[in-house]
Amino acid sequence: MLFKFINFFFLLFGVTAIGTIGYVFIEGWNAFDSFYMTVITISTVGFGEVHELSNEGRLFTAFLLITSIGTFAYTISTLTNYLMGGDYTSSIREYKLKKKLNKMENHTIICGFGRVGRQVAEDLLLYKKDFVIIEKDESVINEYSENSGYTFVKKNSTKDDIFTKAEIKKARAIIACLPKDVDNVYVVLAAREKCPNVEIIARATVAEAVSKLKMAGANQVILPAAIGGAHMASLITNPTVSEFMNMVKTEGTNGTNIESISFNELPTEFQNKTIGELEVKRLTGVTIIGFKTPNGEYVINPDWSLKVLPKSQLFVLGSTEQIKKFNEVFEIHQQ
Repeated sequence: MLFKFINFFFLLFGVTAIGTIGYVFIEGWNAFDSFYMTVITISTVGFGEVHELSNEGRLFTAFLLITSIGTFAYTISTLTNYLMGGDYTSSIREYKLKKKLNKMENHTIICGFGRVGRQVAEDLLLYKKDFVIIEKDESVINEYSENSGYTFVKKNSTKDDIFTKAEIKKARAIIACLPKDVDNVYVVLAAREKCPNVEIIARATVAEAVSKLKMAGANQVILPAAIGGAHMASLITNPTVSEFMNMVKTEGTNGTNIESISFNELPTEFQNKTIGELEVKRLTGVTIIGFKTPNGEYVINPDWSLKVLPKSQLFVLGSTEQIKKFNEVFEIHQQ
């Protein structure tokens, strides 16, 4: 749209310059009189002639008038299409989106807004995490963007330029949940090329695609069908355990949470201490249910004598209020 306006100003400047130069050469007037005659001609204000015109001057004036009418007709048409055809609204929306994306940091990029993508977005919104959804279907965007609080980028996730627009360099993670495995492989390859250190989680529809997605650069690959099947089986074999795990998944403000806290997120005075010395149960009510050692091993129900060392992680279980208190007491500011 900006290009069209630039064209108009160049046309207007060109018509004015041609008119001024024409009157100087044809009528022998000075530059100011020639410029003034050009302006009153192309603006069709109806003022009288600056000086008496020769036949050649009148012919040139007629040519100038016809040319200027065409220029203004083009301008009016452009402005009308811009304001009434939706271009104006689209430009404003694009400007707001760009401004919002520029402010984002440590956000998640969701590629695809099908059933899996919608669930991901709902959970991230519940956890108050920033995210951007890349979706090509305009009808889906119009349906969800107005009152959902979601941020959409209308693009095909398999286009090369899409991650630049979604600020991949500042992103925390990318979730590839397109319905086709081949598209998810492409997304993973493109994302890994653009940002080698970003966390990439990909969806796979068949088990055979898992190895391909990991080879492409995905850190984690999820098989929704396998997870769903395993959960349904657990409802038969261990219904009480399944009920408890459903409660652990946050649902509203009264849910139960499992949170992970890395060594670097702890204030200095709490680093390099044993789990017992942290006294998290007494101070906040949460329970430490897991520990990740610096060499990557996971310990369930860790002993209180284990030290929190660099590259280690704690996993705590508690209610929403207990987790909130834990974050306050230990000054945890999670991204």
